[in-house]
Amino acid sequence: MLTLHTDSRGRAHLVRGERIEAVGSLEELAAAHPHARVRRWPGILTPGYVNPHGNELLERAYHPDPREADALGTEPLTGAALAALPMDDARWGASARRGVQRMLAYGTVAVACEPLRVRAVQDAVRRTGIAVVPRTAPVAGAPSLDPFAHRPEAAPPRRPGSAAHFAVFDVEDETELAARGAVTCVATVLAGRLVFRRR
Repeated sequence: MLTLHTDSRGRAHLVRGERIEAVGSLEELAAAHPHARVRRWPGILTPGYVNPHGNELLERAYHPDPREADALGTEPLTGAALAALPMDDARWGASARRGVQRMLAYGTVAVACEPLRVRAVQDAVRRTGIAVVPRTAPVAGAPSLDPFAHRPEAAPPRRPGSAAHFAVFDVEDETELAARGAVTCVATVLAGRLVFRRR
C-alpha cells in the first residue's frame, strides 16, 4: 500500500511498505500517485532523532510497568534502586520495550549504543524496529529520554530507498522545534509503521 505522509508545509513522504519511495511536495506526489492514501499531519515532517544514551536507558535503567507505579513510580530506576530489584530476562525485556516506547514519544527513531550485552534487551529492541547505530565514545550528561535534553542529533535525511523512519512535530518550523523541543512530537513512524501517535 502506498501512503503519502504530508505536513502543514505541504512537504510529503511517499511510503511503500518499509521504505521511502519518494520525497517532495504533496502536490507533485499526489498527482503522480493519485491512488495513494494521504495522511495529513499538523506541524512538520522530520527525519526524527537519535538518542545517544542507548546503553544507559536500556541496560542500566528499569522502566516500571504502569501497574508498578504505586510502588516504584513512573521514572526510570537506576543505581541503588535498580540494584534492589530482582531482575530476570522477562523483566529486562519488558523494561526495554517500555523504554523504547517512551523514546518514540519524543520522536526518537534510533538509539546510539555500544554493543548491547543483555540478550533479552537485544531481542526486545530488535522487535520494536527502532534503529540501533554504533556509539564510539561515552556521552556526557545525564541520560534522558528526551533527545533535546542535550545537543539533539537528527537522523539522516529521508531519501528514496531509505527506511521509512521519521517523526512529526506540531510546530511551524525547525526554529520553533528547537525552542519548544521534542515534547511537541505528535507521531513517530518506524519502517512505515505508525508506532507512536499523541492522543
